[in-house]
Amino acid sequence: MAVLSTLRPSKERVAEFTTFYAKHRTVIQRVLTAGFIGHFLGTTLYGLASARSANSSRNSKRSSRKRKDGQPERVAVDSVFYQRLSKLLRIIVPGVRSREARMLVLFSALLVFRTAISLYVAVLDGKIVASIVRMQMMPFLWNIIHWLIVAVPATWTNSWLSYIQNKLAIAFRTRLTEAALQAYLGEDSLENKQKIYYKLSNLDDRIKNPDQMITVDIQRFSTALAALYSNLAKPILDVVLYNYQLSLNVGAEGLLILSLSVQASASLLRAVTPPFGKYTAEEAALTGSLRHSHSRLVEASEEIAFYGGEETEKLLVEREYFALVKHINRVLRIRVWHGIVEEGIIKWLWGAFGLCICAIPVFAPFPGIVAGDQGARTEGFVTNRRLLLSSSDAFGRVMYSYKELAELAGYTARVSQFFDTIEDVKQGKYEKALVSSAQAEENAQLLKSRGKMVLSDEIIFDQVPIITPNGDVLVRSLSFHVKPGQHLLIVGPNGCGKSSLFRILGGLWPVYGGVVHTPPATDFILIPQRPYLSLGTLRDQVIYPHSQKEMEARNISDTDLLKILAVVQMEHIVDREGGWDVTREWASTLSGGDKQRIAWARLYYHAPKYAILDESTSGVSPELEHVMMEHATGLGITLLTVSHRPSLWKYHSLILQYDGHGGYVL
Repeated sequence: MAVLSTLRPSKERVAEFTTFYAKHRTVIQRVLTAGFIGHFLGTTLYGLASARSANSSRNSKRSSRKRKDGQPERVAVDSVFYQRLSKLLRIIVPGVRSREARMLVLFSALLVFRTAISLYVAVLDGKIVASIVRMQMMPFLWNIIHWLIVAVPATWTNSWLSYIQNKLAIAFRTRLTEAALQAYLGEDSLENKQKIYYKLSNLDDRIKNPDQMITVDIQRFSTALAALYSNLAKPILDVVLYNYQLSLNVGAEGLLILSLSVQASASLLRAVTPPFGKYTAEEAALTGSLRHSHSRLVEASEEIAFYGGEETEKLLVEREYFALVKHINRVLRIRVWHGIVEEGIIKWLWGAFGLCICAIPVFAPFPGIVAGDQGARTEGFVTNRRLLLSSSDAFGRVMYSYKELAELAGYTARVSQFFDTIEDVKQGKYEKALVSSAQAEENAQLLKSRGKMVLSDEIIFDQVPIITPNGDVLVRSLSFHVKPGQHLLIVGPNGCGKSSLFRILGGLWPVYGGVVHTPPATDFILIPQRPYLSLGTLRDQVIYPHSQKEMEARNISDTDLLKILAVVQMEHIVDREGGWDVTREWASTLSGGDKQRIAWARLYYHAPKYAILDESTSGVSPELEHVMMEHATGLGITLLTVSHRPSLWKYHSLILQYDGHGGYVL
C-alpha cells in the first residue's frame, strides 16, 4: 500500500501541474496546433505518395509474372505513378511563365479567398444564432445584411472556380493532344519521318487503339487532373485553417483528441479501399476494345456484307460489350460496400467525434476558456459546429481524393503508355507476338541483327533479309540494283514478300540485315490496289498531300490539273461532281477503277523519280493501262511494279521473280 501511495499523484502535484499548464498554456497551444498541422500535412503527403507501396512490394513478383504472361500491368498510387505524372506535368505545364501556370496561380488564390469567406461565414452564423437567443433584433438584422453582402463575393468566387477548373482541363488536354499528335504523326524533318502512326499499329502490339488514347483517355486524364487539384488542394487548406480557428475556440487539446480519433479511423478506411486505379485502367482498355470492334465493322462493312457475316460480327461486338458491362457491374458492387463503410466512418463516426469536441467549452472547459452566458455558449457552439462540419467535410474530401487519385493513376497509366510506346518505337524497340518459326535458332539470330539504310539516288538491296513484323522470314538475303530509268517488275505467289520489299524500302519495316540504298521519301510515291482518298475537295485528291497554296507555289493551276485528269480519262469528273472545290466522301463516291485513276493523276502531279505500283491497274482497261504507263515513263518516272498482268512485262527492263520458298531470280 505504501508503494501505491507513492505512485498515486498527490493533490499538491496535480495543483502544481494545473498551475504550470495554465501559465504556459499559450505556448503549449501553439506547439500542439503546429504539431497538428505538421502531422496532418505529413501524413497526407505520405499517404498519397506511398499508400499502396506495401501492397506493391508484396505483389511485385506476382505483378512481374502477370506482365510476362501478357496480363495488364498493376496500376496503383505508387512511385511509378508519380514518375509518370511528373513526366506528363512537364508537358502540360511547360514553365512557370506559361499560361497554365498563371491559371494555376489564379485558381489557388481563389481557393484561399473562398476558404477565408467560409471562416467569416462560420463566425457570422454564430452571431446570428446568438442574437436570436438573446432576442436582439438590431444585431440580428445587421448580421443578416452582412450575410447578404458576403454572398456577392462568395457566389462570384464559386462560379469562377468552376470556370477556371474547366479552362484548366481544356488547357491540359490541348497541351497533351498537341504533344501526342506531334509524336504520333511525326516531329522529324520531311527527309527523315519515322512514320510512327504506321509502326505503332503494325509493328507493335502494346497499343491496339491509339485513336481512343488520343481522343478519350487524354480528355479523361485532363479532366481528372484539373478536378483533383481543386478537390485536394482546397480541402487540405480548409483542414489547416478551420482547425487552427477551432483550436483557438475550443483549445488545441480537443483538437489533439479529435486528430487521434480521426487518424485511427482513417487508417481503417484506407486499409479497406479497393484498387480503383486498376479498375479504371481496365475499364478504359475494355472500352477501347469495344470501340475497336465497331470501327472494324465500319471499315470492312462491304466484305462482311458479301460474306453474310452479320451474325458473327454481332457476336463479336456483344462479347466485347458484355465483358465491359461485367467489369462495370463488378466495380459497382465493390463501390456499394466501400461507400457504406466510407460514409459510416467519415460522416457519422467523425460527426460524433465533432459534437463531443464542440461540447468541451460547456462541459469540460480547459484553462483559459470562458463559457459565458447562454447566448455566448450558443454562439460558440454554432460557430464551432460550423467550423467542425466544414473541417470534417474537407477532411472527408481529402480521404475521397485518394479514390480520385487512384482513378487518375489509371488514366495516367494509359496516357503514359502511349508516350512510352512511341519512344520505344522511335528507338526501334518493338513488342509483337512472333510466329513459331521465329523461335528457331537461325531465325532468332537474324531477328536480333540490324541493317542500315543509306540515302541514294538509286535503289540497292545488298544482302537484305525480307522479314515480316511477326518474325516470319520470307527471304533470307535479297540483292538487286535499280538505276533511274530501269523499270523493275516483281512477280511471285501470294505471301512471298513482294509488297514487303516496298515496306522496307519506304522505311515502314525495320531492316534486319544488309544495306538498303533508298532515295528520299519525296522522290517516290506508292499507288496501291486500293488508293487512299483523303477528306477534302476534289482538288485535294489529286494534289494530296499538298495544299492549294503549295500547288500554286509550284505554278500549277486547275487547268493543269484538268490536263492531268485528261490523261487518265477522268476530266469529266470535275463537271459531274460540281467543280474542283466540292467536298464529298470520295472513298465511297468513286468506284474502284476511278480511285486508281485519281491515284495515277496524283502520280503525274507529283512526278517523283520513282513510283511503286502495287496492282495499281487492276481496275482499268488494258488500253488505258497502256496510256498511263507510257505517260509515266515519258515523265521520267522509274517504275517498281507488282502485278500479275503479263501485259505489263513489256514496260520493264528488270524482272524479280520469287519462287515462294525463300528464293528468287533476277
